[in-house]
Parts: sequence; C-alpha cells; structure tokens
Amino acid sequence: MNCLLVYAHPLENSLCRYILKQTADHLKEAGHNLVLKDLYKESFDPVLGRAERDSYYSSAFDTALVAEDIRQLQEADCLVLVFPTWWFGLPAILKGWVDRVWAPGHAYHHAKDMKAITPNLDRLKSVRVITTLGSPWWVDWLVMRRPVRKALKYGLIGTCTRSCDFKMLSLYSAEALTDQMVDAFIRRIKKLF
Repeated sequence: MNCLLVYAHPLENSLCRYILKQTADHLKEAGHNLVLKDLYKESFDPVLGRAERDSYYSSAFDTALVAEDIRQLQEADCLVLVFPTWWFGLPAILKGWVDRVWAPGHAYHHAKDMKAITPNLDRLKSVRVITTLGSPWWVDWLVMRRPVRKALKYGLIGTCTRSCDFKMLSLYSAEALTDQMVDAFIRRIKKLF
C-alpha cells in the first residue's frame, strides 16, 4: 500500500515525534511504501495565497506551488496524520496543508450549480489519525464533542473520498503520561494498521 504520512509538530523531542517514529517504523516493517511529509522540516507554507484562492472557481486550480504535494495525496492508498491537537483544532501548518493541497479539481470537484462538491480522491481507501491532547478524554468527548474528529471524518474525508475507512486514536492528558501509558498507546497504533 502507498502510505502518505503527514506529520505536524515543531519540536524534535516531542511525544508526537516519538509516536511518528514508532508509526513510520511499523509501516515500513509491514512492507508499505511510505512517503513521510514532515511539514515543519519542509517549512511548508500554510498560507493559501491570492493566486491559489483566486483559482478555486476557475477552470484549473493554480498548482504552481503545491503540485508535488497534490501528487503525493492523489497517489496515496492510505493517509496517516500525526499531530498534536491544539485548542481543539489542527496545528495551523496542518490546516494550511489541507487548505492548499485538498484543492478543487484534485481532491474534489465543484458542482456545476455550485452546490454540493463531489469526491475525487478515489484511490484513498484508508485514513488513520493519531493525535495527542493535553486535556483529559472527557473534555474532548463530553464538553467539546470531538471537533477534530468531526471536521476530519465528515468535513474532509467524507466529502473528498468514496468508501474510505476512517479511524482516529487520541492520546489524552499527554503531559501526565507514564512510559507504560505511552507504550500501551503505541501498541494500539500497531493494531490500527
């Protein structure tokens, strides 16, 4: 399987970096073709520029600055996102990757009547999201009602793919974990694949 692993955390010594390494190693050992996209290391520009935005409803989206990123997404059978949840949302750099790379004519198509969009990522069959949160589980589930999961599963994957399997693992109370808790989470990640 062609796996695109997109990572978004600025620190080399973060828990997310450790999770990324464990996930990438597991995917490689399982024999998957892996493309690792480290958004911070690549200095990915998250800003949707004027030319790109102006081309959203034109005959062709301006891919001048993101053609390789779009190609990577279109060739993926499996997308894996590893990131921290900050303020119950995506890190800005990851949100910008979505804004710029999940583009019209590539990830989806506008309807002629400008109503519902239609999916275009037919090759993408599996999305796995792995995130860390500083808050306890009950704040995400009961108070906030899992906003990141909803946005990704229904707002992004649900509109740009057909028959795509979506699964998300969240590691809560990330600042107060023991090594045993982290190891147990890594085992859950390996079962996910």
